[in-house]
Amino acid sequence: MNSFPDNFLWGAATSAYQVEGSPLADGAGPSIWHQFSHSPGKIYNGDTGNTACDHYRRYRQDVQLMQGLGLNAYRFSVAWGRVLPEGRGRVNGKGLDFYQRLVDALLEGGMEPFVTLYHWDLPLALDQQGGWLNRDSAAWFGDYAELVFRALDDRVRFWTTLNEPWVIAHLGHLQGLHPPGRANLTEMPLVSHHLLRAHARAVEAYRAMGRGQIGIAVNLEPQYAASEAAEAGAARDRAHAYLNQYYLDPILLGHYPECMGEIFGEAWQEFSADEVQSLRQPIDFVGINYYSRSVVQHCLETQPTRAARVRQADRLHTELDWEVYPAGLLDTLLWVKGRYGDLPLYLTENGAAFADPPVTDGRVDDPLRVAYLRDHLLHAHQAIRQGVNLRGYFVWSLLDNFEWQHGYSKRFGIVHVDFETQQRTLKQSAEFYRRVIESRGRILL
Repeated sequence: MNSFPDNFLWGAATSAYQVEGSPLADGAGPSIWHQFSHSPGKIYNGDTGNTACDHYRRYRQDVQLMQGLGLNAYRFSVAWGRVLPEGRGRVNGKGLDFYQRLVDALLEGGMEPFVTLYHWDLPLALDQQGGWLNRDSAAWFGDYAELVFRALDDRVRFWTTLNEPWVIAHLGHLQGLHPPGRANLTEMPLVSHHLLRAHARAVEAYRAMGRGQIGIAVNLEPQYAASEAAEAGAARDRAHAYLNQYYLDPILLGHYPECMGEIFGEAWQEFSADEVQSLRQPIDFVGINYYSRSVVQHCLETQPTRAARVRQADRLHTELDWEVYPAGLLDTLLWVKGRYGDLPLYLTENGAAFADPPVTDGRVDDPLRVAYLRDHLLHAHQAIRQGVNLRGYFVWSLLDNFEWQHGYSKRFGIVHVDFETQQRTLKQSAEFYRRVIESRGRILL
């Protein structure tokens, strides 16, 4: 195996609020991220997604850019409120038409649309009815999913229900760093459960009408003990269950990890065995978003995992202070295969934010990102050699974009974006990725 498989998907990923801009254009309804980013003090430098990368208006240019890079897949998300301004009921035809045009442009350019139904931008109207705390949220999501399936499934073969449900619940309801900006331990288990019910509802709907494949994208982060002490090992196990097993165990095994009561204490809510089993709807693949690892030790403070990260000062870290640890990707892929079987996997996000230099003579040199991508792709290939059913890789991100609470201060793109002029400039990493794709990875090996 001196290359990646012939049918391997080589893609790039984005999400609606991070790149589209024009969040209220053509009858779209506001999302929780629109409201959050316009709330003073929530986002670095007061940045918003009002313009972002202007992808809503420049998508044809971006499709041509992807074509030039040799991509054969593009992962993007649908903005729920662009299609259903109130989250349910009235359909906004102009919003739906945008995604029709985007899908058609991708197919004309020889790329597979890899569609995510939900990447964190809940319609504000639904948040005002309780959002993911409302048990009806699963039905809301199921109805929305059916609408998008009917519109696009004749041309879209790959669907993802939710992106990173752990982040939605943890950062939005436990830490308050993301909307709805709440910090309530008792909300975390309920929101997580309703997200899983929403996922299951969408999968059920797709089984009744869809012709392609459907899965979910989860952020996985291998946990390593800071020492050989028993307490450190126990902390690692709790952190692992909380972050890596919390959503996959119910979906693929039909139960929550056994230690959830220990992790959450009185905040943990028991759900009936039948209801938890109903979360186990058959999916076609798992999308894995991998960025880094955690090294943890026991912590006496009251928090869900009762584990604290230990910073590895002797290793390279990204602009978000995430340790660069490509070996963790191989460990993660092998763990998923070992626990859940030979399920098809896609790396739906992988990338890094570094302090890129300014554009000089139409060029951006980003050797740290090139090294990051090279090393992670090498470990992805090693996983395939060891029997992991890995079928695609999506770099995060195609474009520098609105990086959530960090605004425009952190750049993940392989394409530089001048947010004043919207000029796109290929970075050194984009040129590297193009050569990897052209050679089907041979230049790595």
